[in-house]
Amino acid sequence: MTARRGRDRRAEVLPPAPGRDRFRRGEEPSVAVVGGGIAGLAAATLLAERGARVTLYEKEEPLGGRLSGRRTRLADGSPATMSRGFHAFFRQYYNLRGLLRRTDPALTRLTPLPDYPLRHSSGLTDSFARVPRTPPFSALGFVALSPTFGWRDLAALDARAALPLLDVRVPEVYQRFDEVTATAFLAGVRFPQAAHHLAFEVFSRSFFADPRELSAAELLLMFHIYFLGSAEGLLFDVPSEPFPQALWDPLGDYLQRLGADLRTGTPVHGVFPAGDGGADVLTDTGTGHHQAVVLALDPGGLRRVVDASPGLGTSGWRAAVAALRTAPPFLVSRLWLDRPVHADRPGFLGTSGYGGLDNISVLERYEGEAARWAARTGGSVVELHAYAVDAGAEPTQVQDTLVDRLHQVYPETREARVVDARHEWRSDCPLFPVGSHHRRPTVRTPHPWLTLAGDAIRCDLPVALMERAATTGFLAANALLADRGVRGQVLWTVPRAGRSPVLRALAAVAGRRPSS
Repeated sequence: MTARRGRDRRAEVLPPAPGRDRFRRGEEPSVAVVGGGIAGLAAATLLAERGARVTLYEKEEPLGGRLSGRRTRLADGSPATMSRGFHAFFRQYYNLRGLLRRTDPALTRLTPLPDYPLRHSSGLTDSFARVPRTPPFSALGFVALSPTFGWRDLAALDARAALPLLDVRVPEVYQRFDEVTATAFLAGVRFPQAAHHLAFEVFSRSFFADPRELSAAELLLMFHIYFLGSAEGLLFDVPSEPFPQALWDPLGDYLQRLGADLRTGTPVHGVFPAGDGGADVLTDTGTGHHQAVVLALDPGGLRRVVDASPGLGTSGWRAAVAALRTAPPFLVSRLWLDRPVHADRPGFLGTSGYGGLDNISVLERYEGEAARWAARTGGSVVELHAYAVDAGAEPTQVQDTLVDRLHQVYPETREARVVDARHEWRSDCPLFPVGSHHRRPTVRTPHPWLTLAGDAIRCDLPVALMERAATTGFLAANALLADRGVRGQVLWTVPRAGRSPVLRALAAVAGRRPSS
């Protein structure tokens, strides 16, 4: 039920340190896991499976972190679940999928979407449905099938500048390209502007960041994960019900059956080293003592806890935590419409050039709750995303603009009445700016009893987004287990270097470094 590779025979296995199967009776340590998102749930699950006495502290009532959801009631009286929006569960997310297999061994609660279309306001549209999944044919197929690449565009490419894409090595990619912006790298390669918008900008904005600020190393890493490093392809699965019902309620029940104490609605205000080698965890209800702690928090939450815990770490480590940056705000708007969108509208559409609208989801195409509402009312449930919103923007104006852009992309929605709407404004995603990788805190900390987890934490493996959160969660648990002589979990990852000897040889001739 743990992590396993998919169709890619070259996926790498990461064995844990040797040790016994679980803690002996009477020797089970008390471990606090602070944060109930993917990273915290991964750490808590593995530790509880090995027999540790786990207490999970989560400030919100629901589990799931940025994939949590809350129940609400619509204006027509219908119950509904509002979440933080669409997330793609790619097939190379081996460790995240391994976490979900604890309660769903066959992953029946995930359903595949047939395509990942991208549309630019100019009218150009890219599709991944017919792109081969095995490198290098995946990248070649995308170029051959994409309307954004013409023969003149291919001839204009700076092949020498593009060669590093053929052999992305982790962590070396950060040493070479972390000081370069994603925009500058693409300009150096001379990608056609339309391809820049449709492919790379859509991917870079999935980091909730403006590509003019994003480290080129992160962009190259994504290219490796999805195009030339993995044979799993760019198609993905999505939960067939809202996140709580499909994913986190079952996992919470599983943790409780293992004996974990789930304290949701319980923010942690400080972690204070104790004389016996553990720590005291301060909450509104008191102080709990634990032999080990995992901090699995978003950048802002981690900064706050460390700042409130003066005994934690060294001055250099505390400075690294304080330097973590949060990406600009993002908006998720969900609209319940009184009439359907056209039947040919995809479940998910990435958009570019539409004045802040980054994607559109039609939820009844894949989510059971939305499908039941649409079938009962004859309407549609549509979700709009805007990433990297200007912090000074007026929220209502941004929300109205997204609806206007929806009308532009799907004109049939102009006549629809909005039965109800929900808007989620958040600013808690990590930012990966130029030159930040070397100073990011790692899973290990100055204290042997303290580990970190989350998608903001440095991880020298080819993982990103939700998979980085799950992987660091398991790595945090593995580290604590290894120090106590207990075997952790086997992990999987896409290859840490280019797959093809020929492509690696070509990449080796790329001697010059793009300028920022």
